[in-house]
Amino acid sequence: MIQDYSRVIVKGGVLSPGELKSILEVAEGLDLKTVAFGSRQDILFLTESKEDLKTDKLELVTSEMKGVENIVSSYVASDLFNSTPWLTADRYLYILEQFQSTPKLKINITDPKQRLVPLFTGHLNFIASEFEDYWYLYLRMPNWEQTQMYPVLIYSWDLARIATIIEKLVREEPDTVTMVFDLVIDAIDLNSRTVSNPLEVDFYPFPYYEGMNRMRSGKYWLGLYWRNNQYDVQFLKALCDLCASSRIGKLSLTPFKSFIVKGIPAEDKLIWEKFLGLSGINVRHSMLELNWHLPVANTLALQLKEYLVGEFNKNDISTYGLTFGITDYKSSTYYFTSIVIEKNKHGELPEPFKNRDTFNILYARNFDPNTRDYIVHVQDVDQVELPDLLMELSRMYFENLGKNKKPEVNSSIEKKQMRFDVYQCESCQTIYDYRFGDITQNIKPGVYFENLPDDYTCSLCEGPKEAYKKITVLKELKS
Repeated sequence: MIQDYSRVIVKGGVLSPGELKSILEVAEGLDLKTVAFGSRQDILFLTESKEDLKTDKLELVTSEMKGVENIVSSYVASDLFNSTPWLTADRYLYILEQFQSTPKLKINITDPKQRLVPLFTGHLNFIASEFEDYWYLYLRMPNWEQTQMYPVLIYSWDLARIATIIEKLVREEPDTVTMVFDLVIDAIDLNSRTVSNPLEVDFYPFPYYEGMNRMRSGKYWLGLYWRNNQYDVQFLKALCDLCASSRIGKLSLTPFKSFIVKGIPAEDKLIWEKFLGLSGINVRHSMLELNWHLPVANTLALQLKEYLVGEFNKNDISTYGLTFGITDYKSSTYYFTSIVIEKNKHGELPEPFKNRDTFNILYARNFDPNTRDYIVHVQDVDQVELPDLLMELSRMYFENLGKNKKPEVNSSIEKKQMRFDVYQCESCQTIYDYRFGDITQNIKPGVYFENLPDDYTCSLCEGPKEAYKKITVLKELKS
């Protein structure tokens, strides 16, 4: 059974307690007792009929409205999990402020070092680079089958500008990233930077994100999760009031239908624990329950999850580090979990015959969803066969855990290195590497610096060719 729903867009999954309370008061006015959270960090109003969700107090996006999307960000993971040093919580907020209108395309703004928020589930996927305030951009336009990397790094304060321009290009239906790039540089000037190295995303286990946990600052953060994704409006309103008394300015939604409160003062920890206890809130669910992504408002998917989690519990199986997703047949939603249970579609049979439900199981290469490469494990199996097959995959994951990581090298052992020459602009430090060329000026990979035209200029600061200096780079070789 699938209920109807309307979405409240929450930019980047970040909102203040006051903003959340205002949304909850609108929900109350619509006679809703609960709200839910969506996989793109939005808030859902669920109802039996969309006629029940009409209000002029809040802009609601109904289920049939197309071309209205939310920005997903990994702000929720900042200060809690692994992170790129320059990408602070404040930096996220400054960048999100640049987006003044609701986007028409799905946009992800993420840190590659965290695992809680998926990197590649948007049409435009901005991923932080090692260079301060510069981002990789991976595009997967609505009509594209594969994700393609934009050829230059994007400056933080240009993210909103380039997103707006690319949205306008959708009507022209570009089918390659090169076409998008050419159209963008014809439209606006951007403070871009040459891509000197392809993006490398290390594997990290999926984190535990529930309960009261200590931050490095000495404050605490609280992760809350409801099994059925039905969050009580009265409880959330009381929580907003408690946030105000604890001087907490922001709340964060996760893509896993949960939310996180950061910055609880140590002296208020007991007050929060008492509030949770008196409200009857369980803050230590099994890890087996937390790492699932389900379709919006789909009770059949929720029932399947509950069945599978129950079977895992019976067999005392660990799934730490893994994530699971349930999806309808060939869903248009891109996978972003380690393991996917995909329900097949069958043709209609005449009465009184009925189709039996069958499923496919896929898993990400190395069980890392950021590879975007899924392998079919089994096809057309019955529901009763799913638990054993999923437990088999879980054992496979643990057997291979660590084998795909980069080996640690003892510092006393000489590392194998490759030396090669590149040219660096002395004004802005931009590097020209013949292996990558310079697509911003139609210089193809393989063109040596000496063979560049005499009027070649730096793609970033427009310095002359003479301003470049040859430097030697050392790169460790992978074993």
